[in-house]
Amino acid sequence: MMSRADRTVLSEWWWTVDRALLASLVGLMVIGIILCLAASPAVAARLNIADPFHFVNRQVLFLIPAAVVMVATSFLSPRTLRRTCVVVFGLFFVLLLATLVVGPEVKGARRWLTIAGVTVQPSEFIKPAFVILAAWLFSESTRRPEMPAQLLAFGLLASVLGPLVKQPDFGQSLLISLVWASLFFLSGLRWIWMVGLVGVGAGGGFIAYMTVSHVQKRINRFLNPDSGDTYQIDTALNSFRNGGWFGQGPGEGTMKRLLPDGHTDFVFAVAGEEFGIILCLIILALFAFIILRSLSRASHESDPFARFAITGLALLFGLQAAINMAVNVHIAPAKGMTLPFISYGGSSLISIAFGMGMLLALSRKRPGAAALAALTEARQPSPEGVARPRAVEPPAGAVADPA
Repeated sequence: MMSRADRTVLSEWWWTVDRALLASLVGLMVIGIILCLAASPAVAARLNIADPFHFVNRQVLFLIPAAVVMVATSFLSPRTLRRTCVVVFGLFFVLLLATLVVGPEVKGARRWLTIAGVTVQPSEFIKPAFVILAAWLFSESTRRPEMPAQLLAFGLLASVLGPLVKQPDFGQSLLISLVWASLFFLSGLRWIWMVGLVGVGAGGGFIAYMTVSHVQKRINRFLNPDSGDTYQIDTALNSFRNGGWFGQGPGEGTMKRLLPDGHTDFVFAVAGEEFGIILCLIILALFAFIILRSLSRASHESDPFARFAITGLALLFGLQAAINMAVNVHIAPAKGMTLPFISYGGSSLISIAFGMGMLLALSRKRPGAAALAALTEARQPSPEGVARPRAVEPPAGAVADPA
């Protein structure tokens, strides 16, 4: 057991990281492995893969580097996180553009690249880096009004939405836009801007509905099930009905053999059939705890960047989970979006681990940070004729990590 008196990097990390948040994330990872064991053998059999645990082995293989990425990222300082995200965003933005040129077309979309035999979805890695950069720009707009940070934030959003819409990937576009708009709102935008953004979003959705056939079909099927094939949704709903409160038991589900994406988009339905509504509620409670605890930590942050970044990462995580579960229970149109840490997928798993590692890093207790913020404010030049309070030096021994 590590002592508080121990001054090693690992000990300092252990006593400053939010251990309840870390335990909840690990809990989701464990549930993900269990549900992959339940859902993926049926998928392997349907795809004529000899090894029934093919997807389970790959999920564990991806989970190991994901856990390393999450823990390693949680050691970083806010300043290092920003610099890291600039590099990550630049690299995967280039790869995102490359998908439009050399990416294979799958189901009418170009979203993936194969690099050294590994399939990568660049948009997954752009999301957490985008949130950090947007949070930094909005925090700068509150600290330095003379800086055109909000204009740069608009440019950042447009640069990402362009390639995503071109792929097309309207689900990721919607997710990124919602998080960006939430950060814009938190930064103190006027209500007229909010009305304008809602209008632009509604207009963009209408244009997508009128011009993109598969978007129109999905919305029409959601509003009127008789207008098209609803096989996946019907099968998912039957999974919940078969499972009841306590489920059919591990490996006893039958509807999972009929779900084409039972290990990815509809893994929540498999959880309902084999382990019942009880497990679904536990999963929902874990997601709710992570989001609410993160927002609570953000509300106590004095640094605008940390406050915006924690909020943005929590919303990104929570909205993605909410969209996936909403599709499974048919309260939202079908959209291929994974359930964080639970659905099978390499790019998704590692990118979410990167985002949650940043969330853990930003929510760590940083003794002396408040004192440093007060000291910085006290040293700012005051307007002529306005008295400035005397600067208060931070307490001796305080560990300050300036953002």
